[in-house]
Amino acid sequence: MSFHFDFSATQILWTLTFAAHLVLLVVVLGRDRARRFAFLFTSIVLSTLILLVTRLLYGRMAPIVSSAVFLILSTLAAVIGILVVVEVARRAFAGAARRTWLICTILALFLATVVLVLWGPWPAWSTFKDTSLLGILRMLQVVSDKGSVLVSLLGIELGLLVALYGRRFGAGWQTHPQQVIIGLSAAGLAQIASRALWQFIATHAVIHSQTEYERAIDLRDRIFHGNSTVYLCVLVWWIVWLWRDEPGTVVPAEVAAQDAPDEPAAEQTESSAE
Repeated sequence: MSFHFDFSATQILWTLTFAAHLVLLVVVLGRDRARRFAFLFTSIVLSTLILLVTRLLYGRMAPIVSSAVFLILSTLAAVIGILVVVEVARRAFAGAARRTWLICTILALFLATVVLVLWGPWPAWSTFKDTSLLGILRMLQVVSDKGSVLVSLLGIELGLLVALYGRRFGAGWQTHPQQVIIGLSAAGLAQIASRALWQFIATHAVIHSQTEYERAIDLRDRIFHGNSTVYLCVLVWWIVWLWRDEPGTVVPAEVAAQDAPDEPAAEQTESSAE
């Protein structure tokens, strides 16, 4: 017996990713993690909104309108992504001195910026001077694209710092900041690797026929599907670890049980009073 599914890999990954976002939102809200990771929660909400909007608007609105909505949301997501890195870094290195924190932040941002500047291509400077609607959309595309790369680079750097010095400053294994950083670092590595691989293939590939072109497009889709799969695994990772309490955390039920007097002791007190 053979089964036939009328779903493409893109549709399956979109459905699973959207469902994972919803489950993660339930976990973050239900386990009261939103107050501690406010920007992470905002980023998850925004990512869910982007997934939903792109699905609903695709093919149903004018291309320039849908592109404008998507680019605005993507630019906002890049800004929130940088704030997520800062928020989680502060949680992970809460025990570090202010001077150490400042120096490490400047160095990490400097290294990531250097890599971002050297890793092209960059548009012409005239793109940023164009005040027409198309010029603004091109500028938003550059900002969202480069901002996404910057977030990935910062996430990778933060993952290395936590792996080397996290335990010294309180971000040990099974703590929520470390698990969030592991997810950010894995997602960043997957995105950088997929971009670099496709850029290398697109730069060195020589297309002589329609068949070779279609093969290259199919390879591109496989590369980005792999990136989406890693991101889906990161969402599942966050769901599991944010659902669990950190080691040493006392839940309210346990606190109430510890504060409540033992029944035998209470009965003995009453009998002595009689």
